[in-house]
Order: sequence, then C-alpha cells, then structure tokens
Amino acid sequence: MKRYRYNKIKDIVQSRSIETQEELAAALQEEGIDVTQATVSRDIKELMLIKIPTGDGHYRYALSPNENVLLSQARITRLFQDSIIKVDYAMNQIVLHTLPGSAQSIAYAVDHANWNEVIGTLGGDDTILIICHSAENVQSVLKRISDMMKG
Repeated sequence: MKRYRYNKIKDIVQSRSIETQEELAAALQEEGIDVTQATVSRDIKELMLIKIPTGDGHYRYALSPNENVLLSQARITRLFQDSIIKVDYAMNQIVLHTLPGSAQSIAYAVDHANWNEVIGTLGGDDTILIICHSAENVQSVLKRISDMMKG
C-alpha cells in the first residue's frame, strides 16, 4: 500500500499544482486513498519532495532532482543489514524474510536497483519474493544480497 501511495503522490505532484499537505491529502482521498495529515507529512519527507516557485508568488510540491538519494548504496546496505532475517531460494526464485514492516522497502530497493537478473519482486509485510530470469541468475543475486547484508 505504501508503494502504491508513493506512486500516486508522485503522479499527483507531477500532474497538478499542490501547494499544501492538506491539498495533497485531499488529492489522495480523490484517488481512494485514506490518509492522515501525519502520513502525508511523513510521505513528503520520505519521498524528499521539495517546494518550487510557480511564478505567481506561490510554491508547489515537486519531485527532488536528487530522488535517487532514497536509494543510495549506503541506505540500501543499512536497510538490508537491519531488516533481512533469512534468505532462501528455489529454482529462479529467492525468498527474503524480514522484520515485520520492512519487506516492501527492500522490495522497492531491489526493483529500483536495475539488477538485470531480476524480473521483479512481490513484497508483503515480512516476506519478499524475488523472481529472476533464470535459475542461473540466482547465485549472482544471492551474492549481491549477501554482500549488502555484510556491509
């Protein structure tokens, strides 16, 4: 749900002028996403939205040009070290067990890491399924995950 909400927020701030957290919360409500002001505030910080001038004396939210800071190598490494409990695999699939609430963040990181061996991920609350193109790709992905878990 968080990833879906993040994608909606990005779509909203790119497609229309949103000046306040309240306007963003209302726009999310229009999209069928029930949020509190506190959630919107936290999402703005986590997405690193910035305010830019609109030219008429007002400001609106926009995506930061440094959005990739969300996925810095240091942050991903720390996330993997702090959250992954167990790693297992079968054929072309890898299953990561995480602390509760951490799986979607790790799935997001893997999805946006552009690992050529990975088709995609499914992230629940504490479990992630990583699907690789082939069984041969699994060992290189496991090595990357292991390396990040070690730091």
